Amino acid sequence: MPVKDSISQLSVNLADVAAARERVRGSIYYSPCPHSQMLSALTGQQVYLKLENLQMTGSFKERGALNRIAMLTPEQASRGVVAASAGNHAQGVAYHATKRGIRALIVMPLATPLVKVTATRGFGAEVVLHGANYDEACEEATRLCEAEGMTFIHPFDDAMVMAGQGTIGLELLEQVPRLEAVVVPIGGGGLIGGVACAIKESRPDVRVVGVQTSRLPSMVAARTVGHPVTLEPSTTIADGIAVRRAGDITFPMVERYVDEIVTVDEDEIASAILVLLEREKTLAEGAGAAALAALLQKKTSLNGAHTAVMVCGGNIDVTLLSRIIERGLVQDGRLIRLRIHLLDKPGALAELTLLIAKYRANIVDTLYNRAYYGVNLGDTTIDITMETRGREQVEELLAAMTAGGYRYSQVI
Repeated sequence: MPVKDSISQLSVNLADVAAARERVRGSIYYSPCPHSQMLSALTGQQVYLKLENLQMTGSFKERGALNRIAMLTPEQASRGVVAASAGNHAQGVAYHATKRGIRALIVMPLATPLVKVTATRGFGAEVVLHGANYDEACEEATRLCEAEGMTFIHPFDDAMVMAGQGTIGLELLEQVPRLEAVVVPIGGGGLIGGVACAIKESRPDVRVVGVQTSRLPSMVAARTVGHPVTLEPSTTIADGIAVRRAGDITFPMVERYVDEIVTVDEDEIASAILVLLEREKTLAEGAGAAALAALLQKKTSLNGAHTAVMVCGGNIDVTLLSRIIERGLVQDGRLIRLRIHLLDKPGALAELTLLIAKYRANIVDTLYNRAYYGVNLGDTTIDITMETRGREQVEELLAAMTAGGYRYSQVI
């Protein structure tokens, strides 16, 4: 990709990433990057999963946090560190600061999943819940930092944090000798900026593809106008990349090194979480599954490449996971709800359930209604939720119901 004239000097280079690797060596897990035959068949690429969800804190974030902490002066270390985070950066800072006897104060948005708040406290940090989103939490963290004379560790817009994340790129080059492409989720740009620098400065021929949630495509917006812009707030299951504004120092890195950025929606992310869980026995959070979602949905321009896919985090609230699994099953056609009109007479339900059983769908829930949905007197409606093997089985069942004279609608 040609270098834009507006980029005169980048904040991180290959030497910075190499130095970061020496600082974190021995304290960061060298995460595996296995080849997946199943995902390769599904995506049309040769897929290798970089499993950063296996890090001690469940995310790649501790690489950058540790590199930044390791560069504190003795005086800075004695005063402690402050961070604002929706969870993963918080845990990375908490874990590595506490291990070194450094006070860690973390400000997290009020809506942060409980699992991340609990884990951050468990790693030894003082947690302050403040604000409706990351931006409001960051403002409070900055205020506390100035008030208490502590050092602020930014989750992405910090050169040494970005260099720490870039150590993943060096590992990928070692683990996948035939590497042709890497697909990386983007929030503020710290991960992809560091990884892209490490890879492009070592192997310029390797394509780097970024993936954002369509709810908050802040880096896409920045590329469109040529500088970071602040988007309106939005919610997403990919809370780890829910960043309203691309970083000021990460944006030039993305402009220099990233070949392509695509977006994925909520259902596509949910489906990717389900695929990883079901096919690969790997638990990923929303942000951690975004890169795979782009490949599964054929969003990128890659074609048959040896592709490393970042599974960058696995810290997901179990209640959210439950909803995502259910949503993914609906998206895949393996969970369906029909609203069916029946004559309100003995045997009508028995005939219906016999038909459903004939086509091997499994009823998991029913709800009768005689007063709503425009039901005629003497009729009833029943909402039936069923498990199926997929869309083909659903189509066969619906065709049989139509042939049997049943009036129905699919509840979405």
